[in-house]
Amino acid sequence: MSHSELAVLLLPSILSLLLVFILMQRKQARFNLPPGNMGWPFLGETIGYLKPYSATSIGEFMEQHISRYGKIYKSNLFGEPTIVSADAGLNRFILQNEGRLFECSYPKSIGGILGKWSMLVLVGDMHRNMRSISLNFLSHARLRSHLLKEVEKQTLLVLSSWKENCTFSAQDEAKKFTFNLMAKHMMSLDPGKPETEQLKKEYVTFMKGVVSAPLNFPGTPYRKALKSRSTILKFIEQKMDERISRLKEGVEDLEEDDLLGWVLKHSNLSTEQILDLILSLLFAGHETSSVSIALAIYFLQACPGAIQQLKEEHIEISRAKKQSGEMEMNWDDYKKMEFTQCVISETLRLGNVVRFLHRKAVRDVRYKGYDIPCGWKVLPVISAVHLDSTVFDQPQQFNPWRWQHNNARGSSTCSSAAASSNYFMPFGGGPRLCAGSELAKLEMAVFIHHLVLNFHWELVGTDQAFAFPFVDFPKGLPIRVKQHTVI
Repeated sequence: MSHSELAVLLLPSILSLLLVFILMQRKQARFNLPPGNMGWPFLGETIGYLKPYSATSIGEFMEQHISRYGKIYKSNLFGEPTIVSADAGLNRFILQNEGRLFECSYPKSIGGILGKWSMLVLVGDMHRNMRSISLNFLSHARLRSHLLKEVEKQTLLVLSSWKENCTFSAQDEAKKFTFNLMAKHMMSLDPGKPETEQLKKEYVTFMKGVVSAPLNFPGTPYRKALKSRSTILKFIEQKMDERISRLKEGVEDLEEDDLLGWVLKHSNLSTEQILDLILSLLFAGHETSSVSIALAIYFLQACPGAIQQLKEEHIEISRAKKQSGEMEMNWDDYKKMEFTQCVISETLRLGNVVRFLHRKAVRDVRYKGYDIPCGWKVLPVISAVHLDSTVFDQPQQFNPWRWQHNNARGSSTCSSAAASSNYFMPFGGGPRLCAGSELAKLEMAVFIHHLVLNFHWELVGTDQAFAFPFVDFPKGLPIRVKQHTVI
């Protein structure tokens, strides 16, 4: 083929691209957009935005852009024109106006691997329906009557396997704990059983694809994850068929207290919807909680004052239980863990397991003189607010006392109440506030309770959490423990 023939063939494509570019430029000219840089054609600035960085920072990309353009700027991320917000007020405005001015809008690759009925990608009435089912299953009444007991049981099971003077991955242990817990909650699967271990193996492959580039070619993590997704869904469907058969036969068992039994009895969801719901909740409940626990272990090791105050709080709880002759933790014990809740809040603020959210403007929006055009992606960056020195005093410092009402260990530029309601959003906010937020805090509190009562730990070598974009410890957070008795 000659050069002239090739030019003739390529000319329509080039002209089409130029036309699209011109139309976009004209559309943008109608709006008073925030300053920013749209980056390279097609790629935009996505590669720079997703470059790994320390989880206790906002990363070089955000730092440079905020310094150059301010806390609200435009960019081209994930293949779409985007407004990025590190502004506390705008972030709250976005989340509070879910369904009116903005809606959830994750990349198609996320929906492709989690499923079109995943709560993460659903919008409107279907999302409200799915979220309502999850909230009912994770209600305070069920947390008190069913889930607390299982959380403590799974905590003790994991901690009982820890050996002195042996180096192991704290992150892997946290993942083992949360996976076993969610498998039990979801489908009454017992830890250590062959079917549970096989499911865990498939889930690990699945997770590697979730955090990888969406390249659907043989041998890629994404392709392997799609295959594992299919295997996991077949497993869940088999369990569902067995459960339906028993229900038809009138057989009652304890498994009706898990999520699978709950949705079969209390919802009209289709098979496909149930499968995606269970898979997405397994993903959400396992991954974020395990990283949060690993972060708490990491931060506390460098803060002996916090460990000492935790010990005092949990020794008092344990002594009271011994005097009353009780063994298992109850809800009153949990509500006494006031400083523990401060540690949890500070871990979530500094570690930022969920760093940003994907939203889209469903109509033209004006905020602080800037226009957000309908159809543009909007990224409220939660971590940027949590690490903002104008919002939190010394934001890079692990300071759980900042969450106490009577703060004797340092001050914050905002009160605890203001921080909680306006600026502190580790579980999102508005109508899409994480349905499992209370369970996540319960898991962390119970794990910390038994951890500080039974172990002293130290880091082995150097490791720190990185965001790329999911938070992870590259070396798995290796630790060594010594058992101790504090009461």
